[in-house]
Parts: sequence; structure tokens; C-alpha cells
Amino acid sequence: MPHKPKKPCAFPGCPNLTDGRYCEAHASQANREYNRYRRDPDSNKIYGRRWKTIRALYLSKHPLCERCLKAGRYVPAEEVHHIKPIAEGGTHEESNLMSLCKSCHSAITIAAENRRR
Repeated sequence: MPHKPKKPCAFPGCPNLTDGRYCEAHASQANREYNRYRRDPDSNKIYGRRWKTIRALYLSKHPLCERCLKAGRYVPAEEVHHIKPIAEGGTHEESNLMSLCKSCHSAITIAAENRRR
């Protein structure tokens, strides 16, 4: 199956082509800027080194998107979702986690934001 064509890096002025949003040279810098300026400061306390370890362990145990798997599709998981959000009293326990692909995670997040409005 052919791969998608590469697209320009989204970092201003960068001519590199990439499969993702940013090239390898700018991915970490864009992530730092996002965490510093756009993300809620309290989330950095919640999602620290411990969360990265839990997330990596959970993804190694559940490498496929659980939502797509129920629909009969085999899609690699890229995100770990809290079923009950941390802000609403959820925890990092395995029973409260769900491995998802980016599109399923985005759909769930948007639906949750729309319910809150």
C-alpha cells in the first residue's frame, strides 16, 4: 500500500518535508512551546514523568486502538485516554485507561467538550 506524500514542516520558515506535522528538527521545540504557552500549567503537574511511564507501559500491553478493535479494525494506538478525566476525580489506574488512535481520541475529546458547553 502506498504511503501518503510528505508535506512541509509546519514550523515557520522550515523547508523540510515530513510525515507528521513537524520535521524531526522542530518537533521537540514545537512541543516545548505548546507546553509552555498553550497548555494549562496544571496539566504539566498531572502529566509528568510518572504519567509517561504509565502511558508507555499501557501502550505496550494494548498496542491497538480499543475503539477501532470493537469495530473490527486493526489500528495502532498512539494515545492513552482517561475514561474518567483526572479533573473529575479519575486516576492513572489501568481500569481508567483506554488506548486509542489519534482520530478516536480526538472524537472522544471533542464530544466531551461539546457536552460541557
